[in-house]
Parts: sequence; structure tokens; C-alpha cells
Amino acid sequence: MAMTEQPHDFTLQAGNSALLVVDLQRGFCERPLAESLDFAASEHFWKRLDDHVLPNAARLVEAARQAGVEVIYTVIEALTLDGRDRSLDHKRCDFLVPKGSPGAEVMPALAPVGDEIVVPKSASGIFNATNIEYLLRNLGVERLAIFGVYTNQCVESAVRDAADRGFLVTMVADACATKSAEQESASLAVLQGYARIADTTALLDELSARGVTAA
Repeated sequence: MAMTEQPHDFTLQAGNSALLVVDLQRGFCERPLAESLDFAASEHFWKRLDDHVLPNAARLVEAARQAGVEVIYTVIEALTLDGRDRSLDHKRCDFLVPKGSPGAEVMPALAPVGDEIVVPKSASGIFNATNIEYLLRNLGVERLAIFGVYTNQCVESAVRDAADRGFLVTMVADACATKSAEQESASLAVLQGYARIADTTALLDELSARGVTAA
């Protein structure tokens, strides 16, 4: 798989595009810390994360920076220490990543540089739970590349909601992970109706074609 054919111009370029890096944070991607937060992953998830998602995400972030494409991060993190601001779903599941805690930090290999934006959320859907659409409109962003974890939860919510709000969305399939290969396939099949589907190599080629060599 390279990219799915689309009638509109989904090409990422400086000035109207951004990467949205979904929940690639220590509380989900560092196994001991994730287990301490009762984040229920699987061996499939950990292998895919280490072998594909984190290396591909690092390459994409660096390439976007070189191409002048905005890099924006979302992390699950309460705005309070006790999580009283969390969504009902997170309260019901007793899931809490406290404000300023290590679990809320973006993975070091992907750490934001300069004034790159990090948007905390306390629900699955970044568009429903934050002012991300307002920020993207202010930045002049019309096209988004979205990847991260879980494919069939927070990533899928972001892709669907962004498409419904009129953004041209690219989902980077090999920079996403969830609990099983079956869940990956099912989510990918559904999201083809909402996004251009790409792999990392194809997107790196696209970014480098913007006039800057991608790492």
C-alpha cells in the first residue's frame, strides 16, 4: 500500500497542512508506565508500536518540520490533578492521567521542539473535547495527516471528526497501532471512507517533494 487515490488534493505542504500526532505519550507507549496506569494493551500492540509506529512517527515528524508543515500533538491529560474535569467515560472507567504527570509527556523520540503545540484532552475525540478546530482554522490548516494510538479509538475519532468538519485527512496506516491485527484491518476498512490512506514511505516522499529532503 502506498496511497489511496482521491479526487481532491490531499498533498501536505507548508502553509495549509499539519501532522496530528495522537496520544504517542509515555503513559501509553512506555510499557512499565502504561501498566501502572492500567492501560490494557496487548503483545500485538507493543510489537507494532516498537517495530513500526514509533520509528515511523519520528521520521514523519522530522520530515514535516523540514518541509515547514505544522506538527501538533494531542495527549490524554487531565487539566487537574484529581481529574475532576475528565469526561464521564474516563470517570466511569476510572482512567486518569493527572495534569503534569510523566504519563502525559510526549515520547522523548518525538518530543515537541520550539513552540510546537500540545493539546491535552480527557476524552477519545480531540475535536469534541478541545478547541483543536479553532486552533487549526487560526493556523490556516486545511489538510491533516493523522496517526498514533489506538487506531480504532482515538485515531479513528480524530479522522472521522476532522473529515466531518471539512478537513482533507490522510491517515498514516503504518504509524498507528491497536490491540490486534483484526482491529487494525477493520478500522482501516472503515476509515477509507473518511480519509486518504497512506503509508509512511509514501508520505515521506510527498513531504520531500515539497522542496526539502526528508530524513
